[in-house]
Amino acid sequence: MAQSTPAVVARQLDHLRSSFAQQPGLPLVDLLPENTPELLGPSSDRIYTPLVTLTLFLWQTLVDGSCQAAVARLLAHLAATGQPSCSANTSGYCKARQRLPEKSLHTLTQHTGATLSQRADRRWLWKDRRVRIVDGTTIDMPDTEENQKEYPQSDGQKPGIGSPIIRLVVLFCLATGAVLEAAFSPYCGKGTGEISLLRRAWNTFESRDVVLGDCIYCSYFEIALLRKRNIDVVLHKHQSRRTDFRTGTRLGRNDHIITWNKPARPDWMSVEEYKELPKTMDVREVRVLVNCPGFRTKRYEVITTLMDAKTTTVVELADLYRQRWHAELDLRSLKSVMGMDQLHCKTPEMVRRELWTNLLAYNLVRGVMAQSASVASVAPRRLSFTSALRTVVEFAPVLSGAVGGDRQECLKRLWTAVGTHRVGNRPNRFEPRAVKKRKKCYPALREPRKLARQRLLRKK
Repeated sequence: MAQSTPAVVARQLDHLRSSFAQQPGLPLVDLLPENTPELLGPSSDRIYTPLVTLTLFLWQTLVDGSCQAAVARLLAHLAATGQPSCSANTSGYCKARQRLPEKSLHTLTQHTGATLSQRADRRWLWKDRRVRIVDGTTIDMPDTEENQKEYPQSDGQKPGIGSPIIRLVVLFCLATGAVLEAAFSPYCGKGTGEISLLRRAWNTFESRDVVLGDCIYCSYFEIALLRKRNIDVVLHKHQSRRTDFRTGTRLGRNDHIITWNKPARPDWMSVEEYKELPKTMDVREVRVLVNCPGFRTKRYEVITTLMDAKTTTVVELADLYRQRWHAELDLRSLKSVMGMDQLHCKTPEMVRRELWTNLLAYNLVRGVMAQSASVASVAPRRLSFTSALRTVVEFAPVLSGAVGGDRQECLKRLWTAVGTHRVGNRPNRFEPRAVKKRKKCYPALREPRKLARQRLLRKK
């Protein structure tokens, strides 16, 4: 397992790629770049080289969050390939994870997401344009002193009761579901809101992209700055703005063009940048009526810079905005299916490495789904992420050891299996917001755990 020769490094990279069904020359799933070893940097460790460590870290995020399971996976691989065994102690692996460059993990996540988006079949695009969905969430982490210092708990909770919390904003590709970019910050404080995080991440946007988001991103400055770069938006109108379809230029029923005036300069914007923005901006406002039983929302307004009512109708805008819900489903895949809702590392530096590794592993599974969708002639959004993840996990040991024709046959079977698990087509589905089976649980902890233990000891 030593990383002493180019041949060994190439073999380790091939093992990592084959585990996620990546093969050179394939149109969609060859996501990890050739310079991955250079990005991860050199290492003198004979066992836990950067590529080996990254491979174990990826599978740790997908299969089992424990370091013990990661080391056990390495021991099994060494035994299967006839190589000398190593210690089952996890300390060497934990130290190797700390040496992985955080910036390189970020770069690999960006590269895999961009590659998937660029290679997406044109039939998966919206009007031959790439749509980017933006959404935010929060993630908990272990309650350690280091984590609390850098990512403190919500100020609405008593000290010692809550967990450190991180705010995360993710840009998803609508066509493939891949993560294009992410930005995170503490939950509270100046410059930690979702709009601020979006500004950190939007350098990945390209000309003619369409940004899809909810009402929190519907700001004059965000729309104006994106418009300067030839990027269109479709956003839920913010509740602070009035709606009056008797004003503006009428385009049709519940459809008109209105003019927004430039607000006062915010603190984050320079004077020069503020002067460059127009004093007024025309946007299109559309009202969407929801007639689905069980849906809480009955109507809402969409703000967009797609001004031509003939090219983009109200129905098409409503259908596109409804697909914003895919961001909620993608975040659910990350947090619930992959277990990213609760990170495991004890220091902020390792928390960030764990976060990027989760996003990278998610993109690699999305790559397998994209290839399966291409083989099955369906859109990737029609395939189940949960089923794809389970299938990839079971096929990985076979793929990593197969060569030649056996590997190609295994790949075909993997893509067929993943392409078989479709998401049910259930438009306008609704369910009562209630559960039949009630879970028994302990009462909520309303004081620091240390004090609770002391109180129990006093009772004894």
